[in-house]
Amino acid sequence: MLLKGKTSVITGCNRGIGLEVLNKFAENGSNVFACYRNKKQEIIENCEKLSKKYMVKIHPLFFDLGNQNEIKASFEELNKNCESIDVMINNAGIIQTSLFQMTKIEEYKSIFNINFFSYIEFIQKISKLMIKKKNGSIINISSSAAHEANLGRSAYASSKSSFEVFSKVISRELGRFNIRVNCIAPGLTETNMMTESTPEQFLKETINRVSLGRVAQPEEVANVALFLASDLSSYITGQTIRVDGGM
Repeated sequence: MLLKGKTSVITGCNRGIGLEVLNKFAENGSNVFACYRNKKQEIIENCEKLSKKYMVKIHPLFFDLGNQNEIKASFEELNKNCESIDVMINNAGIIQTSLFQMTKIEEYKSIFNINFFSYIEFIQKISKLMIKKKNGSIINISSSAAHEANLGRSAYASSKSSFEVFSKVISRELGRFNIRVNCIAPGLTETNMMTESTPEQFLKETINRVSLGRVAQPEEVANVALFLASDLSSYITGQTIRVDGGM
């Protein structure tokens, strides 16, 4: 088990990539603070199920990344229930598609608030725990959109591009504390976000440009997160790994 005895924080665990990362980390022995926006009984039951199945502790946290007070409260709860954090996976995010001339400035601000600014505060808080231990791995989930610059994705792509540059800068600042910071940039991945935000014609055209000729499964992205969280990647920091099938 690659993460036995480690404690991780994972945002956006309700579905898609985040849910697969949660499953993969629990399977590999990590205790997890699993973060969700909405409190539901099925989420609590799933956390209990994973805890029993893999003999780890899965502690659900419920907060809205767009609410600073809720971020602060969730961190205080986390801080009361653990001594240190080894791994942080910043996965939750929102997407919006429209030509830039048709996109209101309020929409840009909303995208950046969730996909970028909220994480700055959350990372500031969690990294303090890592600095005390002088060890840690922060993994930020970006997107191939940050590199592909697709039509209609000016807000989303810009927020993810900013996240990548931010990650590289803090990898330099936190390196002296033995804290690694990397990004994963998934391409098209079989998630609700993809199906809800990607027109079928665009999907077909993009798959034709993918060397492997298919979209990714969430587990394939989770496997890369597992690698970056583990000691197998102990000399990798400040990088963005594209998981896009050769787009």
